[in-house]
Amino acid sequence: MSKRIDLLQGSIAGPLTRLALPIMATSLIQMAYNMVDMIWIGRVGAGAVASVGAAGMFMWLSGGLVVLARMGGQVRMAQHLGAGRQKEAVCYAQNSLQLGILLSVLFTLLLVLGASPLIAFFRLNDPTVVKDAEIYLQIVGAGMFFSFVNQILATLITTSGNSRTPLYATATGLGINLVLDPVLIFGPGPLPVLGVAGAALATVLAQAIVTVVLWIYVRQDTHLFQQMKLLSPPQWPVIRDILRLSLPSALQSVLFPLISMVIARLIAGWGDNAVAVQKVGSQIESISWMTADGFSVAVNSFVAQNFGAGNLQRARKGYWISAAIVAVWGVFCTLLLVLGAAPIFRFFIPDEAVLPMGVSYLQILGFSELFMCIEIITAGAYAGFGRTLPPSLVSILLTAARIPLAMALSATSLGLDGIWWSISFSSMAKGLLLFSMFCFFLSRIARQKKIG
Repeated sequence: MSKRIDLLQGSIAGPLTRLALPIMATSLIQMAYNMVDMIWIGRVGAGAVASVGAAGMFMWLSGGLVVLARMGGQVRMAQHLGAGRQKEAVCYAQNSLQLGILLSVLFTLLLVLGASPLIAFFRLNDPTVVKDAEIYLQIVGAGMFFSFVNQILATLITTSGNSRTPLYATATGLGINLVLDPVLIFGPGPLPVLGVAGAALATVLAQAIVTVVLWIYVRQDTHLFQQMKLLSPPQWPVIRDILRLSLPSALQSVLFPLISMVIARLIAGWGDNAVAVQKVGSQIESISWMTADGFSVAVNSFVAQNFGAGNLQRARKGYWISAAIVAVWGVFCTLLLVLGAAPIFRFFIPDEAVLPMGVSYLQILGFSELFMCIEIITAGAYAGFGRTLPPSLVSILLTAARIPLAMALSATSLGLDGIWWSISFSSMAKGLLLFSMFCFFLSRIARQKKIG
C-alpha cells in the first residue's frame, strides 16, 4: 500500500489528519530527544542542565538556517506537485537539500571554532558550567550536518504526502538515544563517565542513524526523490527563489533564539539555577508548540498543494479544520501546565530548592499555550499560500518586545516572574494578531477570486 496520502481529492479531515498525526508524533519524538537528555542530565545536577541549556540556544539558532534552506523548497515543491509539475518539484527538493548541506558546514565551523566566545555571552557563574557548555556545543556542533539533513529531508518527504517514513526514522533515532544517554553520561562498569559530553555524543550518534534511515528511503523512492542528483551543480535561479521565499521565516527563526539569548542573559542575573529552570521549563512547554508545529507542516503541505491546484475553497477548509484541532490541544496543554506544574517539573529536576522557580515558569507560560498553537498553525497556512512575510513580521516585532517588557517587569516586585510574564504576554498577542490578519487575508483572496 502506498505511503503517500492524496491531499487534493476526497474528504479533508481524514487525509489531513492521517498526514498530520505521524508528523505530530515525529515532533513529540524530537522533543523526547531533548527531554531524555534533560532527565539524565538533571540527575547530574542543575549546573549540568545550565550547561546544556546555554549551548542548546545555539542548536535552536541552527533551526533558522535550516528554515532558510527548507521553507522555500517545501512550499514550491508542494505547489508544483499540486499543479502536476513533477520535474520542477524534484528540482526544488534537490536545491533545497544542497543549500542546507552548505549551511550546515558553515554553521559547524562557527560552533566548533567559536564555542568559547559564544558561551561567554551568557555570563555563567560557575567555571565548570562554562567548560561543560563549551564541550557540549563543540560536540553537537560537529554533528550539524546530520541535524540539517534530517530536518530538510523529513519535511520534503512529508510534503510529498508521506509522513510515516520520517516518523519511523525519528523513532529509530530516539531508541538509539535512549540506550546511549545513560551509558555515555554515567559510564556504567568499565566505561568512562562522560557527563555532559556523553549526552552530546548520544545526540549526534542518534541523529546520524536517522540520516541513514531517511537516505535509504530517498534512494529507493522511484516516485520523486530518486531523481535528485545532489552532486550536480546547484541551479542558482532556483536557489534565489528558495532564499526569497524562505528569508522572512528564516529571519524569524534566527531572531527568536537571539532574543531568547538576551533574555537568558537577564535570567542569569538570578543565578545558574534560573538558567536551568528556563532550559527545563522550555523543554516541558515544547509539548504544545512542537506538536502544533508538526501539524503546521501538514497544513502547509495541504494548503500549498491545493492552492497550486487552484482549489482555494479546499485550502481554506483545511486550515479551519486544523485550527480547531490545534485549539483543543492548546487548551489541554494549558490545563496540564497550570494544574500539574509541580510534579511535572520535579520529574526533571528533583531539587526542592529549584522547584518554586520551575512551578512559576510552567504556570505562567501555561496561560499562553492556546495562543501559541494558533500562531504556529496560522503561520503554516500563510506559508502554504506563499506568504511568509506577514507571520514573520508579527513574530519578529512582538518577540523583540519581550526584551524591554522583561526588563520593565523584572524590575518590579515580580522579579524573575516578570520575565516569564513577558514571554507569556507576547505569545498571547502574537496568536491573536496573526489569527485576525489571516482571517482578513482569506476574505480578501476569496473576493479577488470572485472578481477574477
